Amino acid sequence: MYRFTKTVVALLLATSSTMVLAQAAYTNIGRPATTKEIAAWDIDVRPDFKGLPPGSGTVAKGMAVWEGKCASCHGTFGESNEVFTPIVGGTTKEDIKSGHVAALSNNKQPQRTTIMKVPTVSTLWDYINRAMPWTAPKSLTTEEVYAVTAYILNMAEILPDDFTLSDKNIAEVQQLMPNRNGMTRNHGMWDIKGKPDVKSVACMKDCKTSTDLRSTLPEPSRNAHGNIQLQNRTFGEVRGVDTTKPASTKPISAISADQKLAMAAPAKPAAPAKVDGLALAKQYACVACHGVSNKIIGPGFNEIAAKYKGDAAAPAALTAKIKNGSTGAWGPIPMPAQAHVKDEDIKTLVGWIIGGAK
Repeated sequence: MYRFTKTVVALLLATSSTMVLAQAAYTNIGRPATTKEIAAWDIDVRPDFKGLPPGSGTVAKGMAVWEGKCASCHGTFGESNEVFTPIVGGTTKEDIKSGHVAALSNNKQPQRTTIMKVPTVSTLWDYINRAMPWTAPKSLTTEEVYAVTAYILNMAEILPDDFTLSDKNIAEVQQLMPNRNGMTRNHGMWDIKGKPDVKSVACMKDCKTSTDLRSTLPEPSRNAHGNIQLQNRTFGEVRGVDTTKPASTKPISAISADQKLAMAAPAKPAAPAKVDGLALAKQYACVACHGVSNKIIGPGFNEIAAKYKGDAAAPAALTAKIKNGSTGAWGPIPMPAQAHVKDEDIKTLVGWIIGGAK
């Protein structure tokens, strides 16, 4: 026993000496983070609104930001159901009063939207601030984040058209969130003094497994916004499906490991394809308001082609309307400015419309 104790003590002393030598050998490695560096990373906003920066934004400003930076992915009215789940819809005035979304229980809403599920307005603010827009995260100003948050709540009929959201009234707005009472806090992840659920046996045995594909992107939406694989963010290891290729009809269990890797491997850069007007109309969500051969909210593209047929000034006029927006030409509903559309794409769109919108 004595020999054993002596050996352990010797090992501990040797380990301690090694640690001291290692620390001495690597001097000037690292330093405490500065206050500014910590502030740059510590940007999250808690449900109690701690971390929320001072500022404000109007619904009207939010609509302008939405049209320029958000609508191309999420739809003009937050209704996109191609690649992204709808943001608004499925809530009622009664839900706003009760704080419980009835459609989550009665399943009358065919698809759960963001506003149905999210219980805290701070979650919306925080996510928009950190991650949006998809192509340029963290590029929105504080005013723009407040404004877009206000506009989303306005589209959900929670806030009025003339509302200004700010750090002063956001706690009051929280009391209008349709699902504010739908979040449970009775678990260890919320209360650090609570009992953690780490020993549950409810689904830890006799679990049914399946390797078949349960969910797929609808074929009409598969490439509606271009190849999704190429739109991933430019940092980190990312793999995704090449949506320019047809979806596999085989069950996952019938696909070999090599085939799965080939399907997920980054696509080789292809030569730029000629983009037609209809593809651009879909890419920029123009078809949300304009049908090709029928009126939706605005006139059909064929109606516009007929109106401007033979008019030499048509290209310049239509270009100005797309860039700056217009009202009164086809009715009382205005078309917002599409400042996010590239000049070369506007030229292609206008040429396609004037040519008959085929």
